[in-house]
Amino acid sequence: MYYIYKLLPALLLTFALQSSAQDTLRTEQVNAILYTGGDHKQPLVVGLGGSEGGNAWASKHWKATRDRFLQEGYAFLAIGYFGLPGTPDFLEKIALDKVHDAIRTARNNKKIDPKKIALVGGSRGADLALLLACYYPDISCVVAMMPSHTVFPGNTNHFTTSSWRYQDQELPFVPINEAAIPFMVQGNIRGAFEAMLEDSVAEEKALIPVERMNGPVLFLSATRDEICPS
Repeated sequence: MYYIYKLLPALLLTFALQSSAQDTLRTEQVNAILYTGGDHKQPLVVGLGGSEGGNAWASKHWKATRDRFLQEGYAFLAIGYFGLPGTPDFLEKIALDKVHDAIRTARNNKKIDPKKIALVGGSRGADLALLLACYYPDISCVVAMMPSHTVFPGNTNHFTTSSWRYQDQELPFVPINEAAIPFMVQGNIRGAFEAMLEDSVAEEKALIPVERMNGPVLFLSATRDEICPS
């Protein structure tokens, strides 16, 4: 009996994985892969990667985490929103609407509980998670790892456009200013962000309106963030 008890977690995981399914959803401008277990009414966890691009949560690196969610009775949706075929080339003017459309497509799956949708994002993916929860009330909660409190420029050579747009309108963002340029030349990304945030007027306009969110949020921030003052 002792050995059976020790093997029980592995047996449960094996059963959960055997009854699981993986589906690539038909979505516009977004790469979305849905992982589901055998149960009905599964809460949906949505994974959003950061500025590395691609679909990070669908990679082998996060497989153990996805499997653990399935083992615990959750479904998991891995979303890539740039840097993949059929998606934008750069993290620039990403349409919140298209990302939410992918979530809504997954939500319509008969195995998913449409009233329980959680977003998990890191870095720019955390910004995206917060923004989605601000604009779409069907998001139940957010886990934001090292997020920004404002919208910043897209990751392009010119830095003159917003990272995000909503209903075809670019969201206000904190622009690159002269004070940030020396830090960028030195490769001091954090220093550049801090210099940009000296523009308090632009910062105020670009704030992520978390007060609109329809659920709780868990913020995780690094004590020594070398990228931005998250």
